[in-house]
Amino acid sequence: MRQPQLEECEVEGVPVSPLLAEGRGNPYGSVPGLDDEELADVEELERQVLLQAWGPILALPVRTKRGWIKPTIDNDLGVQIDAFGTVDFQRRVPELDKARYKADRLSERLRDTVMMFEMVSARLPQTKYRVLKYLGRGVIELADIGNEDMLAFARLYLKAKRLQKEITELRKASWKRRQAKLAEVFA
Repeated sequence: MRQPQLEECEVEGVPVSPLLAEGRGNPYGSVPGLDDEELADVEELERQVLLQAWGPILALPVRTKRGWIKPTIDNDLGVQIDAFGTVDFQRRVPELDKARYKADRLSERLRDTVMMFEMVSARLPQTKYRVLKYLGRGVIELADIGNEDMLAFARLYLKAKRLQKEITELRKASWKRRQAKLAEVFA
């Protein structure tokens, strides 16, 4: 059987063939003679608008307790528009709490230890909890455990308990320090 041939005609807005669809252009428009890659991106346009609106204000130096804050200048000699180049950043940045920072780092280590604990736990029978109970009460010691997996399991358990205790102590110390500082402010 012979297929009927489609008639080709050129009418504006109608595809040459009903099997073809008309391609859509760039919805954001274009500039004649420039590729779309050469046009400015949205972030660049926002930077230019912010620089024009807030540049003179951000260029003013501001006196603080520590001295004069000068705004950050970027490569094209414009004011850098970000949180670090403003006065608000210096006012609102919290003081570094070393105990809290250390507690956060130890929390990451505890999370890693718990993941390894769970991996080793999957290889052991249910009696593993009885061994941990005896270990916690002091009935047995690490040297008494002969199975390598069980020994690793017990060491990870003790490490997790130690990390948890350190984190709790550091957070309590940080909390007491912050409370004392607040009492000074409101006294």
